[in-house]
Amino acid sequence: MRENALLFLIPTPIGNLEDITLRAIRILKEVDLILAEDTRNTRVLLNHYQINNRIRSYHAHNEHKITDQVITELKKGIRIGLVTDAGTPGISDPGYLLVNSCIQNDIPFEILPGATSLIPALIKSGLPNDRFVFEGFLPHKKGRKTRLNALRSETRTMIFFESPHRLIRSLDEFQAVFEPTRKISVSRELTKKFEETIQGTIEEVLSNFKNRNVKGEIVIVLEGNR
Repeated sequence: MRENALLFLIPTPIGNLEDITLRAIRILKEVDLILAEDTRNTRVLLNHYQINNRIRSYHAHNEHKITDQVITELKKGIRIGLVTDAGTPGISDPGYLLVNSCIQNDIPFEILPGATSLIPALIKSGLPNDRFVFEGFLPHKKGRKTRLNALRSETRTMIFFESPHRLIRSLDEFQAVFEPTRKISVSRELTKKFEETIQGTIEEVLSNFKNRNVKGEIVIVLEGNR
């Protein structure tokens, strides 16, 4: 079946290359152009599935400059697939700007379902998942403390993305802003060989990671205010 959309947001595996849908593979083969956050990472996936397609960079540092150019190509009937390094485009990754531009220009687009790290991490945490809030990455500097203080009374389970070199800092800040006995779960390297999830109180999990060389993308799941 040939899709009628011109733009496709295509989720890619968060680690294990087998975690991709048959439809995603087909559309990656059918589109005229693939926009990728990092062409080197995407080429590994494409080579794995023997997809020989045109590929171009589209990332946080150039999306504002080239989105108009992409819209022009879509208006000409060029079918484009957007992927990021891992997971679903638009979730703490490029995609939002292009989707909004398509809406403003009446360009048909589709969002394919697929891999994302926040739902597996949430379920693995063992914390309530009937109601939750996704916070993405905290501000690196300005507004970070204000954001955390605003979350002190949040009753829903909270999900954060974090990089390995900022994990200890975040856990230290969580311990200072929230009570140290609040439950937390840290998942890293999801679906990969060294996948790990550590659960406990903020104090316990901080102690676990304090003297370790932590690698991999990280998802933090924090209990809401009880």
